[in-house]
Amino acid sequence: MHELASRLRRLPPSCGPVRLIGVDGHAGSGKSTFAGRLARALDGAPVLHLDDLASHAELFDWTGRLRDQVIEPLGCGETARYRPYDWRARRFGPPRALPPGPVVLVEGVGAGRRALRPFLAALLWLELPPEQAWARGRTRDGEEQREFWDGWIPAERRHFRHDPSRPHADLLVRPGQTGQEVYEMLPGPAGTGPQGLDSHPE
Repeated sequence: MHELASRLRRLPPSCGPVRLIGVDGHAGSGKSTFAGRLARALDGAPVLHLDDLASHAELFDWTGRLRDQVIEPLGCGETARYRPYDWRARRFGPPRALPPGPVVLVEGVGAGRRALRPFLAALLWLELPPEQAWARGRTRDGEEQREFWDGWIPAERRHFRHDPSRPHADLLVRPGQTGQEVYEMLPGPAGTGPQGLDSHPE
């Protein structure tokens, strides 16, 4: 993980002074866990969770909020302030700061979407089949979220059908067994040429 972090630091800035790194994959594939470990390897790099920008009414229609609240200020080298959504209270909360660190991680389903890719220094995709990822997510969230998952899965299918991320990934990240911290890094469909993100296990 530290080797990957070192290579990400060497990428050219992509959003003002920031190297914006997308971490995408199916819901339940382990994006948040991976992004957290990568952030620690990056000495505490800021992480934006796209779940904070989505809402019950707008599972994927958060591009405008991302642009206005995050992309534009980071592009100017300023601290972004976004209002995270409270999924229990069903409303957006008070602003939260996201500083323009040298590397900022954006993790969530759709982190590699068409509208965001021009601002990304690299796109990482968690390589887990959708059915396996969704089963993990359902187990994690329990019966309380069963109805949400019943609506989420067809919405995610529609999103990736119209705006796929995986074909544009620079690196595929294959998780190890549950509870392990080992990841296998593979070249992504977009290739690794200028990014220099070689494949290797970590």
